[in-house]
Amino acid sequence: MPEYLRPGVFIEEVERGPRPIEGVPTSTAAFLGAAERGPIKPRMVTSYKEYTRYFGGVFGDSNFLPYAASGFFENGGKRLYVCRIVGENATPAQAEAGDFFLRAAGPGSWGLRLWASVRPSTTRDSTGNPVGFRISVAYFRKDDAPFDPFDPANATRVPQPYIEDYDDLVTEERLPDYYGKRLNFVDLDKGPQNQGPDVSALVVLVRKPGVAVGAAPAAFNGLLTDQGAEDQALDSGDYRGEPVGLRTEPQGLDALRLDPYREVALVYAPAVDKDTQLAIISHCENMRFRFSVLDADKGKSNPGDLDPRTTITDTSYAALYYPWLAIADPTSGARKIVPPGGHILGVFARTDVERGVFKAPANEIVRGALDLEYDINDGHQEVLNPRGVNAIRRFPGRGIRVWGSRTLASNSLWKYVSVRRLFIFIERSIYEGTQWVVFEPNDPRLWARVSDTIRLFLRTQWREGALFGRKEEEAFHITCDESVMSRDDILNGKLICEIGIAPVRPAEFVIFRIFQNTAEAPR
Repeated sequence: MPEYLRPGVFIEEVERGPRPIEGVPTSTAAFLGAAERGPIKPRMVTSYKEYTRYFGGVFGDSNFLPYAASGFFENGGKRLYVCRIVGENATPAQAEAGDFFLRAAGPGSWGLRLWASVRPSTTRDSTGNPVGFRISVAYFRKDDAPFDPFDPANATRVPQPYIEDYDDLVTEERLPDYYGKRLNFVDLDKGPQNQGPDVSALVVLVRKPGVAVGAAPAAFNGLLTDQGAEDQALDSGDYRGEPVGLRTEPQGLDALRLDPYREVALVYAPAVDKDTQLAIISHCENMRFRFSVLDADKGKSNPGDLDPRTTITDTSYAALYYPWLAIADPTSGARKIVPPGGHILGVFARTDVERGVFKAPANEIVRGALDLEYDINDGHQEVLNPRGVNAIRRFPGRGIRVWGSRTLASNSLWKYVSVRRLFIFIERSIYEGTQWVVFEPNDPRLWARVSDTIRLFLRTQWREGALFGRKEEEAFHITCDESVMSRDDILNGKLICEIGIAPVRPAEFVIFRIFQNTAEAPR
């Protein structure tokens, strides 16, 4: 209660009525896999061009992460967290520049193809002296022979590397051009984490322990040669991502548990083994607010061999898609067979935006798909559909479409992707939107306010078509009173609210009954 200790007029702001619940994002995805280069810390990208800036392009015949990212954005995806996965013995390459290290932005042998240069800045003061220093870094792809790209004599050599340039850097912390404000920067006296802006896709400037703040890196020009261990073959432990061996930072699923990535709703790793698929499913089940997409194995010419509920697991938090797709390589244009998950999650995102999470992401065109690894006919799908395998099919005159929307759950209540994702959306939205309730006085006034808050949110979902029922009472009900809370619950600080919703389900089987109606003879 406010205190009134002097005469006068007082104005109070009083909060009454329900607080609005904002719907959480449903189409933010996280992709895990091997990338050509880049950091292992999950990073959001919003286009394939941005992906290639930070993580490189297509590399190797069995690394499908770039294709998945390209397919995601081509099919309507907007926000993607890329989680680069490396082996436990991968280390970042670096080079010594006086009191500093120039270190690759992420671990792996790719850093050994970084050419760095530290030289005086191009801007001069009134006496003709440089105002600071300049750091330039160039990345050469695996098949390109490195050369000094900052030598004017090499300006016309091809192919030219990808270059980042940071000019007019200074050592005074109060100035806007201080190197710790313009470049990825680590002061080892303050720990191993980046303390500068996360702007460079290639390099981190590392200040050695005990070095004065006003120090500058020494002149340097050459390749990073120290460390940069080659990545080893990846396994499910690398995708789980706990720090182990020489890898001191979390990556993959372990990193995605952290709070900055709580908006991730979809998780996918292209063409991974069963153990990794199970790790991803377990992650989604434990986090509760995430859904995963799985790829069928490549080369499965007999659809009858696919039975994921037996060979993988029975879950409502995952869906499996078959077969693989033929696409045009985003770099060379050559035809390439790739797993479908990246394209499918783009369809998920597109459907969420255009219709809503309650709409099954099916009967939708797969953009960028030129062909299928295997054609699926009606007889094949009669085997696949009951087993929870979602087919991708070609239809004459209608193109290549997603033709299934089932989870891997044997429980018929959760057999549809749209139902599970609708519940994830509603549960997480209510969870995020009712945090204010904690530690409020637990009395009927609070119960009524909570009920009104949730009712307004569910009413909006019903009006948008997410819930089934001609009337609001048929679509959902909310009970938050002494009928669901005992006296013991209240004494133990529990507020219990029961919410029942009737989700819409997709019209999977459309049946038209047509009969012959013989007209009666006129009398």
